Amino acid sequence: MTRPLNVVALSGGTWRPSRTLVLTQAVLAELATQLPIQTTLIELGDIARPLGAALSRTELPAEVEAQLHAIEQADLLIVAAPVYRGSYPGLLKHLFDLVDLNALINTPVLLAATGGSERHALMLDHQLRPLFSFFQALTLPIGVYATEADFTDYQITSEPLKARIRLAAERAAPLFAAHPTSLLKIA
Repeated sequence: MTRPLNVVALSGGTWRPSRTLVLTQAVLAELATQLPIQTTLIELGDIARPLGAALSRTELPAEVEAQLHAIEQADLLIVAAPVYRGSYPGLLKHLFDLVDLNALINTPVLLAATGGSERHALMLDHQLRPLFSFFQALTLPIGVYATEADFTDYQITSEPLKARIRLAAERAAPLFAAHPTSLLKIA
């Protein structure tokens, strides 16, 4: 029997309630219908203060270090970010500044984002993809972008968004079915 896929999802918002968190949870739930997964959900808001106070990884409390380690050990990483002023939040970038330079080589990354309008949808391709390209991660071709209009009372109500989430999970699943997880990442 093969082990479940180790999926680590990072919700990059710091406020509650959070559309970014709802989107992250929806992507995780859909992936669970496609693949046997074991999940770790990291909420940036939960670690924001100790993370922001650390200038280096050696200054991190054990809780945040454990979450960085989880990111580095993921078979599949889901990164969802709210759009602030045309990009992802600086604290999210700071978190990845502390991730080991070689830890994400060949790690598949599913990108997602939330923003106020459709005008920010390219943030996935123009902001997040280059970040993970630096890490030599494998960003999956289908990302998920949601606007405020896709939610009602912090619940996804948009059928096109639900279809996009399904499509992202459906396109990710064969990658793991065709290749054992031990072969995806280079040690």
